[in-house]
Amino acid sequence: GGGGSMMSMDAIVNAGFTIANFTDTSGNPSASKVYRASRIILAQPDLVGYFGSGSGVASQEQYWSAYGLAKAFWELDLDIPAVIRLGGNTEDRAVDILRRMSGLLRAPVEGYRKTDAPAMIAERFAELVAGAGGTKWKPRAPRAPKFVKDPSATMLPVKSGRVWIDTAKWSRNGGIRRAVETHSGGLIVDRPAKAGPMATLPSEEFANKDSELLACDVECRLAGVEGFYLELDIPGLGELMGVGRDRYGN
Repeated sequence: GGGGSMMSMDAIVNAGFTIANFTDTSGNPSASKVYRASRIILAQPDLVGYFGSGSGVASQEQYWSAYGLAKAFWELDLDIPAVIRLGGNTEDRAVDILRRMSGLLRAPVEGYRKTDAPAMIAERFAELVAGAGGTKWKPRAPRAPKFVKDPSATMLPVKSGRVWIDTAKWSRNGGIRRAVETHSGGLIVDRPAKAGPMATLPSEEFANKDSELLACDVECRLAGVEGFYLELDIPGLGELMGVGRDRYGN
């Protein structure tokens, strides 16, 4: 929101930084919205860090934002420090998601709660940037597992994207099945007649579960389970970065 954002911007400027842009994802954003916003922000070169901070009193589930950030940071192999203040509902869960994802990245990602003042986390951000030794962000194409777009993989359409599942790793008696069924909240299960993944909802309903499936993507990765990936379109971003368009229009 406006007041919290202004306070946070004052804090980061007072810590000696120039703001590269201002992006507001408030209003109970979905995980996919935060993911796309993060990807767009990280299309800019020469950033020295990623700083996010809000009012701390938002009546929205903060873990959705954490999942969106975590997915974007992993896909882009973040190598500049990030400090994120996610105060509000389920803030402990949100901070834990960022903490766990930080272990898979080349730069630290730290999450903070509503009781952590913007001035304090801005100072911490300055410490992390100083410790990075002058590293500046270089925009890059997102990394994705090798099975994505492979003809043998299972593809399930979602809103402006696709779920990809490595069918070779799906097994009725093991493999990635149990992890996907658990982390998707039962949105994807084993087919009754023949082993393989299937959606449990009609296609239109399933297509609107992009945030839940994004959470599944992140949780599988954090658990070391390879074989599930959510691909989300960001039209025009590839052209903006000078890498052209893929067959899905990104």
